[in-house]
Amino acid sequence: MESVEHRYAENQGVKLHYAAMGEGSLVVMLHGFPDFWYTWRNQMPTLAAGGYRVAALDLRGYNLSDKPKGVESYAMPLLVGDVAAVVKAEGRDKAVIVGHDWGAAIAWQVAMHLPQMTERLVILNVPHPRGLSRELAANGQQTENSEYARKFQQPGAYKALTAEGLAFWVQGEDARAKYVEAFRKSDLEAMLNYYQANYPRPPYEALESTPPIECPVLVMHGMKDKYLLAAGHAGTWDWVDGELTMVMFPEADHFLQHDEPERVTRTLVDWLATTRP
Repeated sequence: MESVEHRYAENQGVKLHYAAMGEGSLVVMLHGFPDFWYTWRNQMPTLAAGGYRVAALDLRGYNLSDKPKGVESYAMPLLVGDVAAVVKAEGRDKAVIVGHDWGAAIAWQVAMHLPQMTERLVILNVPHPRGLSRELAANGQQTENSEYARKFQQPGAYKALTAEGLAFWVQGEDARAKYVEAFRKSDLEAMLNYYQANYPRPPYEALESTPPIECPVLVMHGMKDKYLLAAGHAGTWDWVDGELTMVMFPEADHFLQHDEPERVTRTLVDWLATTRP
């Protein structure tokens, strides 16, 4: 990762850090909670070597990006605007958008509301908003497993978080140290503002309509994810007008790109090659 360039974009006064490498068609990569741009370290070099320009964002509130105060600063339209700002900072009109966890939730919305900017869409471990809302409303297991999100929505919940505790899932001493350092630079309250501003609240109701996804879509999911159940992906084909590819990883958990780095990279690269415009 020595060849990574550290660059910045700006959206309405919020400065956004991203790590970039390679030349070619633009791929914007979005991490989730709790994470930062380094989550894509196993995918970035291969993409860059394959003729892509990769830009991995630190979401607002995280690591080297700005940390605006207030729940309203983390509303989804602003998060979508952050992605657009990175695309524009790279001098492009469109990009492949890749997201995991909250990054995937944002990526779905980018594809819906900025279709002209979304060349292709890659989703890791987050159902389409209609699928997730349906499962929260009708699947008792998903409702039960989302208890963590309801706790995160409680006032002052961030006070129970620590940088060390948030890095519990990271494998490898060196990598975990990098994560602790990044989380110490982050705003713990901002991390939970994503849940305050955007995660559905009870009583849960299924969404009845959303703008169709017009571009090709790749969905990858770790079947052992207890936070976001794979059942939420059922029906995705009804909400995607473009070509849809779904790949399930039976032994992977929530952090799919870490649990199956080689297979995720290979799946991503092969899919990009076969769907290239």
